[in-house]
Amino acid sequence: MNENLLNALQYYGAGAGLVAALIVSLNLGPRPTGWGFVIFVTSSIALIAWGFMNDEGEGIGWQNIGLLAINLVGVYRYLLSGHDPETKGKAKAT
Repeated sequence: MNENLLNALQYYGAGAGLVAALIVSLNLGPRPTGWGFVIFVTSSIALIAWGFMNDEGEGIGWQNIGLLAINLVGVYRYLLSGHDPETKGKAKAT
């Protein structure tokens, strides 16, 4: 496999994961958090590809299949479901 492609996938996956984690941890509201999950999705896709194209990365590939599913739930909850996930379980202010 092309070493440059493997390096790009590996480092993009790692860097995008860090950026997404920062966005989600800042708790800036539902919309930014949802976009953080979108970035997590791209990170997972890159690391799945890297993991299965690399001779020694299969474990990372499998782990990121699980993380991709979790991240897709985050995208749905924060961007696609049509409700505000921050108000779930809280009483409405009058």
